[in-house]
Amino acid sequence: MNLTDILKFDKKGLIPVITVDFYNNQVLMLAYANKEAIEMSLKSGYAHYFSRSRGKLWMKGETSGHTQKIKQILFDCDEDTLLYRVEQKGAACHTNHRSCFYREFYRGEVREIEPVIEDFDGIIYRIEENDDILSKLYDLLKKRKEELPEGSYTANLFRGGTDKIAKKIGEEASEVIIALKNDSQSELVYEAADLIFHLLVGLAEKDVPPEAVLGELKRRFGISGEREKETRGKA
Repeated sequence: MNLTDILKFDKKGLIPVITVDFYNNQVLMLAYANKEAIEMSLKSGYAHYFSRSRGKLWMKGETSGHTQKIKQILFDCDEDTLLYRVEQKGAACHTNHRSCFYREFYRGEVREIEPVIEDFDGIIYRIEENDDILSKLYDLLKKRKEELPEGSYTANLFRGGTDKIAKKIGEEASEVIIALKNDSQSELVYEAADLIFHLLVGLAEKDVPPEAVLGELKRRFGISGEREKETRGKA
C-alpha cells in the first residue's frame, strides 16, 4: 500500500504538511506537498514539499543546509493533512528563526518569541556544530542585558532583576522534575534546555561566565562528594 493512495488531496493535487521537531514537538512550519513530493520524502528520508508560488518541487535545506530528516509521518482522521516529525538541522524558517511561528499575538500586540538555541531574533548568531553553544548563548544574553530591546523576552527578565530571574529558574526546575517523573526523554530534553537557558540568564545577571561553572566542574572531577565538601571554601 502506498501512502499517497490513502491521502485525500485538494483540487490542485496538494495536501498541507505540518512539520514539528521530533525531539521537543515544537511546530516548525506549514507547507504543502503533492504526490511526487511525498514519494521523494519517503524515498530519500528527507522532507520535500511543493512550492505553490514557484510551482515546483523543493527539498528543505537543499541550498541552506537546514535539512529535515524525517523520523515519523502521521496523517489526520480525515486523511487530508500530514504531520512530519523531523530532526531539524539549523533553522526551519527562511528568516533564520528556528520556527516559522516565532511571533505571538499577546494582549493586543505582536511580539517575537526568542528561540532557545537557534538564530536569535534580529541578531545573526548562527549556531554551527562546532560552536561552544554555552559561551555563544551567554554572549547573546549579555548583549540583551546591555541593550534591553523592546519585545525581547530575555530583556524583560533582566528588567525584572534577580527576583524575577530566580523565580523563573525555580519554575523551570519544577518542570524538569515533572519531566523526570513522566519518564519522557523528549520532554526531559526540552525542559532541561529551558532550565539551562534560564540558568544562563541568572549567570549573565551576576556577570558569571559559564566557563567559571565548567571550571568548577572540572575541579571536582574525580573528587568524592565528601572530599569536595571538605575542600570547599579552603584556599
